[in-house]
Amino acid sequence: MGHPFPIREIARQAGLSEATVDRVLNGRGGVRESTAREVERAIADLDRQRTQVRLVGRTFMVDIVMQTPERFSTAVRAALEAELPSLHPAVVRSRFHFRETGPVDGLVAILDRTARRGSQGVILKAPDTPEVTAAVGRLVAAGIPVVTLVTDLPASARLAYVGIDNRAAGATAAYLMGQWLGDRPGNVLTSLSSGFFRNEEEREMGFRGAMRARRPGRALVEITEGQGLDATQYDLVRAALDRDPEIRAVYSIGGGNNATLRAFADANRECAVFVAHDLDHDNTRLLREHRLSVVLHHDLRHDMREACHIVMRAHGALPPAGPTLPSAIQVVTPYNLPPDFRAGG
Repeated sequence: MGHPFPIREIARQAGLSEATVDRVLNGRGGVRESTAREVERAIADLDRQRTQVRLVGRTFMVDIVMQTPERFSTAVRAALEAELPSLHPAVVRSRFHFRETGPVDGLVAILDRTARRGSQGVILKAPDTPEVTAAVGRLVAAGIPVVTLVTDLPASARLAYVGIDNRAAGATAAYLMGQWLGDRPGNVLTSLSSGFFRNEEEREMGFRGAMRARRPGRALVEITEGQGLDATQYDLVRAALDRDPEIRAVYSIGGGNNATLRAFADANRECAVFVAHDLDHDNTRLLREHRLSVVLHHDLRHDMREACHIVMRAHGALPPAGPTLPSAIQVVTPYNLPPDFRAGG
């Protein structure tokens, strides 16, 4: 396992002891396979980050903890690492803790482990449950500021929320849906990944309220708990289509859009309007192919930069600032993709 980094640096990145890292690097045995993978990931993270930052100025170790599909965690990682040069003269080093689904106690264990080993800050995307709220309290009590990303935990001791106004995003989706469907008949499928993420709940509330005000006769059919994963989303959508022959449009709050479109195709049904969130790699490709009508997007690079600045302010490294404002909601069609999303996929 060749690398140019001191064992101490790798141990700090991985959150492990130097002795454990030494055993892994020298193949001495007595180490779990999962621990060896943590060391490999730490080396990969160090290698990637050293190409983008100069090790000068004050260093902040920030933990990014997220429960989200891989397509979104990949976008968040890329956004943070693209912003690292803009944070000079400070240096932000990052440890990533990503999982797609699972019981909440696994997420709480990650947060508690971070509280024990120390961190300059935690950027968190997590379900809004009492257990997670309590774990955030323990982090803050340990002197670790917490910034929620994309979905908030307002009852927790978190320092700030970074992301869009999700209720306004849902209302925007309803406005677009109403404009495009017009007076054509048909019901709208609203799809959430889980009922425990506050951002999704707020989007659904904004959507439902605006639809009720503007198109009171339009029926909404809700599905949830697909976790934003294609493997579980397909069956939920297909069952909804079988139950309701009037579904003609989709507001995808939680993702899994490849599976949703496949379910429509397999049922030989048309999706007249499809509104989705976030320019992850799946949605960018689907939008270019005109299989999505529109994507409501926000600048993740801006969000990650703002989250890092909040952590730095908490440690007195930046002057105080006013309240964090919501990120701008971008309405993206196949014809106005941001420059970073116009090629590839």
